[in-house]
Amino acid sequence: MYTVTQLIGGVWGAGGEAGELTVHDPADGRPVTSAPVATADEVDKAVAAARGVASEWAATSPAERAATLHRIADAVTAAADDLAQATTAEMGKPLADARGGVEAGIATLRQYAELAPARGGRTLHGDPAAIDFMTPQPHGVVAVITPWNDPVAVSCGLLGAALVTGNVVLHKPSERTPATGWLLARAFDTALPAGVLSLLSGGPTTGAALAAAEVDMVAHVGSSATGRAIATAAAGTGAKVLLENGGSDPLIVDADVDPSWAAGEAALGAFANAGQICVAVERIYAHRDVAEDFVAALVERAAALRVGPGRDPQTQLGPLVDRRHRDQVHGQVIAAVADGARLRVGGTLPEGPGAFYPATVIDHCRHDLALIREETFGPVAPVVVVDSFSEALRCAADSPYGLAATVLTGSMSHAQRAWRELPVGTVKVNSVFGGAPAGAAHPRRASGQGFGYGPELLDEFTATKAVHIQAPGGGHW
Repeated sequence: MYTVTQLIGGVWGAGGEAGELTVHDPADGRPVTSAPVATADEVDKAVAAARGVASEWAATSPAERAATLHRIADAVTAAADDLAQATTAEMGKPLADARGGVEAGIATLRQYAELAPARGGRTLHGDPAAIDFMTPQPHGVVAVITPWNDPVAVSCGLLGAALVTGNVVLHKPSERTPATGWLLARAFDTALPAGVLSLLSGGPTTGAALAAAEVDMVAHVGSSATGRAIATAAAGTGAKVLLENGGSDPLIVDADVDPSWAAGEAALGAFANAGQICVAVERIYAHRDVAEDFVAALVERAAALRVGPGRDPQTQLGPLVDRRHRDQVHGQVIAAVADGARLRVGGTLPEGPGAFYPATVIDHCRHDLALIREETFGPVAPVVVVDSFSEALRCAADSPYGLAATVLTGSMSHAQRAWRELPVGTVKVNSVFGGAPAGAAHPRRASGQGFGYGPELLDEFTATKAVHIQAPGGGHW
């Protein structure tokens, strides 16, 4: 049982007057974490404490902040096993995947430690007697609100980028993974000056209080509904907002691809981490020429996945994060079947404890189904049959979201059309995951705003100032 404590103004154990929340293991329902719920007053105290050390941290040299981030990466490395086990216990991710998330977070910390000192402003060519330049400066006090589905990797990215650019941070991890956030904050705190990082735990009420607080920036990765609420709150304070929200990412299966290979890519995209990935495959548009064989192969792959608790090394498909989320996923599946879709495999609530849900394949779907239009965030692969690549592109583009899309095709002209025409932040051709390191993109529509990853994230956490220095009296220096 993890007992989480808060870190406010350099003091561990502060706050928690609003009671506590309990997290249950989604594999068996046993309680695994107890965490305090921060009040709005405690949030305000944390903001005030952060404001008191902001100027001192901003004044440290970029090289010193980079060295601190390397020390943080060392501390996270030392805590890697504990972090992975906590992630698995709280949200069900298979342990190997949880370890991969920790390793990704460590790599991001080191990447930002190397990149940050080399990123600066630029000089301008104006009056020869003057000095003109543009320089980045930290925003100041930053609220970071992170999700449960990959809690270490995402948090390391946002926290690392914010800290290494000179900001002080108030971190609220998801109420579904507070112990993971607590263990991570303990690792960070070993290398940081007191007060530079605060940890606040709690649910939506705490998050709302933090978003509405007098901070300079709010960075959030999570659902679109929460992102909209944060944007509304920040509009009242003037804080900058950085959002990566939800998505309903399409996968296009062109007529000229091997259907068995395409099914492997679709299965990976739809079922990895039980579909609880921001860029998971949520809807599939398969060309009629290959659709039947593709669906048959996808059904076979879904049925073969080993379902079990995340701590079992043989598990390929762990539980969903909790039963409430499972009910939402299952409700979308049932509604689609009632509206004419055909269930090919999965789609049933298993007996026994936990929040398990089987890998599910549904065909005979229409593009207007809620299962297609809305984010599911579960191990569900709905298939819409299309008659042409152009139809697939039109359907893929017709969405309130704009996070990412995948196209499986042997045609270079189709690949070129796809990346040009799809209104999303990331287009992947012939691979649902992967890509070069340091990639960054702007999500679109309800999926968010601003760079959430890559070197450009460092720029998001700074404000650019233009400086003009003229000699007195209009003369020369």
